[in-house]
Amino acid sequence: MRTEPTDTALTGLTQAEVVERVAAGRVNDVPAAPSRTVREIVRANVFTRFNALLGGMLVVILIVGPIQDALFGGVLIANAFIGIVQELRAKRTLDRLAVLTAPRARIVRDGSVAEHPISAVVLDDVLELWPGDQVVVDGEVLDAQGLELDESLLSGESEPVEKRAGDEALSGSFVAAGSGRYRATRVGREAYAVRLAEEARRFTLTRSELRAGTDQILRIVTWLIVPTAVLLVISQLRSNASVRDALRGSVAGTVAMVPEGLVLLTSIAFAVGVVRLARRRVLVQELPAVEVLARVDVVCVDKTGTLTEGHLALDEVEVLVEGAAHDEALAALAASDPHPNATLLAIRETFPNVPEGWRTDATVPFSSARKWSAAAFDEHGTWVLGAPDVMLDGATPVGRRTKELAEAGRRVVLVSRTDGGLEGEALPRGLEPVAIVVLGDRIRETAGDTLRYFAEQGVEVKVISGDHPQTVAAIAGHLGLAGAERVMDARQLPEDPAGLADALESHTIFGRVTPQQKRSMVQALQGEGHVVAMTGDGVNDVLALKDADLGIAMGSGSSATRSVAQLVLLDSTFDALPNVVAEGRRVLGNIERTSNLYVTKTVYAMLLALGVGVFGRPFPFLPRHLTLIGALTIGIPSFFLALAPNAERARPGFLRRVLRFTVPAGALAAIATFLGYSLAIDEPGVTLAQGRTTATMVLCWIGFSILSIIAAPLTRARLALVWGMAVAFVGALLFPATKGFFALRPPPLIVWLAAFGIAALVWSLARLFLPPERPVGPGAT
Repeated sequence: MRTEPTDTALTGLTQAEVVERVAAGRVNDVPAAPSRTVREIVRANVFTRFNALLGGMLVVILIVGPIQDALFGGVLIANAFIGIVQELRAKRTLDRLAVLTAPRARIVRDGSVAEHPISAVVLDDVLELWPGDQVVVDGEVLDAQGLELDESLLSGESEPVEKRAGDEALSGSFVAAGSGRYRATRVGREAYAVRLAEEARRFTLTRSELRAGTDQILRIVTWLIVPTAVLLVISQLRSNASVRDALRGSVAGTVAMVPEGLVLLTSIAFAVGVVRLARRRVLVQELPAVEVLARVDVVCVDKTGTLTEGHLALDEVEVLVEGAAHDEALAALAASDPHPNATLLAIRETFPNVPEGWRTDATVPFSSARKWSAAAFDEHGTWVLGAPDVMLDGATPVGRRTKELAEAGRRVVLVSRTDGGLEGEALPRGLEPVAIVVLGDRIRETAGDTLRYFAEQGVEVKVISGDHPQTVAAIAGHLGLAGAERVMDARQLPEDPAGLADALESHTIFGRVTPQQKRSMVQALQGEGHVVAMTGDGVNDVLALKDADLGIAMGSGSSATRSVAQLVLLDSTFDALPNVVAEGRRVLGNIERTSNLYVTKTVYAMLLALGVGVFGRPFPFLPRHLTLIGALTIGIPSFFLALAPNAERARPGFLRRVLRFTVPAGALAAIATFLGYSLAIDEPGVTLAQGRTTATMVLCWIGFSILSIIAAPLTRARLALVWGMAVAFVGALLFPATKGFFALRPPPLIVWLAAFGIAALVWSLARLFLPPERPVGPGAT
């Protein structure tokens, strides 16, 4: 429907008025996206507890020892580098995406129209709108020619809303049909979409049990290191003739207590997961988000863009009058409107060819107020397309049929014909119903496979939409979603958290959901112990995305959603989620497997430090010895284990399971090593260097035994890995170059055999102390 333009709509502001408003600060100053700056990213990855511990030890060893004893410093650098590079890469990708998708404004000034960046809009500017344009600031409609706005990104409701002069146009909506002009009434931070996004503006890190468990281990180690290191330093000063040697031994013991490889390997495993997901067009903004994927047990999705493609499609045509040329009429009607709405676009796609001889005499464009459009064709009469309740009595058989379809959640329009002509915008008289056109959202058929995958993996799917509940349920049922018959109108949802949680547990489909309800629903699910992933593309999803354990944004969605989400599906397809979840499970399962190796090292290093402190012996290793042991029994094997396939769902209790295995395993390793070392250095004629080599051999043997348990089941590849590490250690003992580099001095054969016997005896008791189940957690493969 046409509304007459005002003088302001025709001319807009003058240049002098624009300058005045800019000087007064009444400009569209939109805040930057809530992402971390480069400085914040670098600081977060460099200034960590882990780096502080290792950094201090590195400084000491660079002062007192040879460079060979500072090899552990490479782990410190690599860990920080991987984290910084990945977050900067994600930031650059998002920034480029924001530039590519940034809207521009068509502004009327001094009577002429020109495109400008949205930051150039000032208060009271007049902006022009055409189909597909985005409303960039809040405003009042001045002129409307069949103008309809799609406000789904704000409200979740996919039905376009007709706008007339005097109506409000909210930022974040799009022009679905028609054209018009509006005056900016709220700009910058005052605009609706910006205010909604500002609620989610503060950057927050992804909640990660793995990171929390690792941090807890580091906290425990930090507190235990202080007294242990003091005792170690005192004992080394007493037992060593040289202060330099005492400091080297103290650093060796202290560094060994820090599970430095665990932090590095976690970063590597996350980074590899990020690369794999990037190949599937999934952008990971934070490394720990990969882990959270493995823990998700509820996925909340919208209908539009996930279950459907976001476009209407013609489902079927029920013919009421045979031979009435309804196909040709539909094609002609779709072609007659220069600014077709979503309904006409769907009809045009099904009937693309304009029939010959259907020349248009007059048209009435569609209006949400009238709920119909019409066109008069010479020789073929006048055809009307619109809502059935406007064109016929609901008590008629046709009326009852259309009502039945509508109540089932279907979108229905009626095609009618009359021999009379058009009389302005009045509904033509003498209309005869010819056909019922049933429309629906174009279903993303591949979404059915995704839903089946989630069902098989024990992940529950909740469909949360702003559309009609029955419409959503019909689509979900068509795709085979379990529980699609359990439907609820969100207007009936209780407000109290307990009642809301009960409703969420008992229903699968929710329609007419508001943005605030989405957020409350996520919080209610979390309150019941669920790990929730939320997908979204509009400003209305921002708050829920931010509160979810894992926010997943569509690449084609608003910049606000992309900024607060941990994952961005660049191709905006729901089909990527199975690969996303599978990758998270692979990473988490394998990290838990290898964590047992690293924490076992921390346990035996701490016990050895206490042992030498109490008994006043020199520390049994140089830093380079522990580097060799760690590389062959932990570092290299864990790298391969961390990248192995894994598809099992994660379980809570990461730290508890790890400690249950590593404490007894580390204690056994420490006992065997200390006994072998004491036997060697107490033997007449055996040097300290030979005693340290004996300790190195014993600890390597125990390490290979622990590795064989953690790598179980021992496939050919894993057996080759364990034996390959053992062969490498033997080679280090035999080759002069490696013997010299690692300061290895093999002891006499009798000492060697005795130490091996002690190691075998101690390890034979392992099954009495280690947990009966395999310690690899959820990642067994």
